[in-house]
Amino acid sequence: MTPFQPVKKLAVYRRLVSGKEVRVGELAQNKRAVYFQYNSDYLANYHSLSPFKLDFSSGLTEAPATPHHGLHGVFADSLPDGWGLLLMDRVFRQQNISPQQITTMDRLAYIGDTGIGALSYRPITDWKTRDNSWIELATLGKHATQLFDGEADTVLAALANAGGSGGARPKALIYIDAQQNHKISTYPQAGLQTWLIKFTSQHLLLKHDEGLCEAAYLTMAKSAGIDVPEWKLFTPPASSGAKAWLAMKRFDCSYNKKDTGRYHTHSLCGLLDADFRQPSMDYEDLIKASQILCNSPAVGQQQFTRAIFNLFASNQDDHTKNWSFLMDDKGQWQPSPGYDITFSPAPSNQHMTTFAGYGSQPPKKAIQKLAQQANIPYWKDTQRIISQVLDALAQWNKVAKETGISKDITRLIAKQLDTVYQENKGLLDA
Repeated sequence: MTPFQPVKKLAVYRRLVSGKEVRVGELAQNKRAVYFQYNSDYLANYHSLSPFKLDFSSGLTEAPATPHHGLHGVFADSLPDGWGLLLMDRVFRQQNISPQQITTMDRLAYIGDTGIGALSYRPITDWKTRDNSWIELATLGKHATQLFDGEADTVLAALANAGGSGGARPKALIYIDAQQNHKISTYPQAGLQTWLIKFTSQHLLLKHDEGLCEAAYLTMAKSAGIDVPEWKLFTPPASSGAKAWLAMKRFDCSYNKKDTGRYHTHSLCGLLDADFRQPSMDYEDLIKASQILCNSPAVGQQQFTRAIFNLFASNQDDHTKNWSFLMDDKGQWQPSPGYDITFSPAPSNQHMTTFAGYGSQPPKKAIQKLAQQANIPYWKDTQRIISQVLDALAQWNKVAKETGISKDITRLIAKQLDTVYQENKGLLDA
């Protein structure tokens, strides 16, 4: 293997919603741990990046050993998981560097300024080619699917640039010229819209209907009163076997005239140092943390509605990385639009986030407890939210047909939705 020296220090920058870039502080590591120190000018003029777990002071803050592999939660949010790590490790191997040699600081240096959210890290390593040329979306999707399916080994430079997002499915962060959607860039360029596109594979749970099903779920979630990102479907080449690729407009971008602004983005798992790979959180914790962070009791109802949707929609992959918050330049936080809202039953039939202690079929008393935490005063108001969610999910067959989902997948999901309804319909009782 090529001699390799891990990154020891990184300067952390934040791009504001206005587009201005400011230095936040420095990360440093030794044999013991990773440490962070805020810049004095940032302390004097801006706001805490992570109010619950990172001291907003001039002192050194040591990162906990777990659950973010020795990194502070707010910076761990800049790293991908699953698919993104697969791409990253392939690039390291192409440089004759073993992934076992790589630290989380090295991975931040690799991400540089191409990740989700407002934070960036310098110096940026040259392990990947920072290619800002145009590429056909069909080419990018085909290559991503081949890698995911194990039919390719080498990572295209464009795909390496685009792999800074989380989740296990093949996807890419792309930059689109609204006048020519088929050609995209995978590196930030002025004037381009920023999107996250998800590709499909025969090896996914819903195969090539995966993107269509998530689109249908986003439609129903919006009907239930849940804030969701702007999305659209791209038509892939027939040779790909895919029916459609779902793309969502990135909500961490401010879309000002130069398209350079960013909202600081923080996941629930990073905010509370929770392990998103484990059922480590309860919806009561989520609602309470949201109310405190956003300084708004009303925010609890938004999160409660989404929790009820996940329950009845059989979205049991509701782990702590699938909940995020956005901070503006004035330091005000708000929940991000809902994402990764889709049909995702678990083999154990248990939600990753529990309902007042229940992983499935929560009794009335559990939902009442969550509703009270969410500042929903009366049970009739809680039932109104439940009914609104059920009315939205009752559109499944209609929305599935309009979206182009296969009859087999439509029937499979309809059956599961009915099963979940039967298990939880007692919540409609007075």
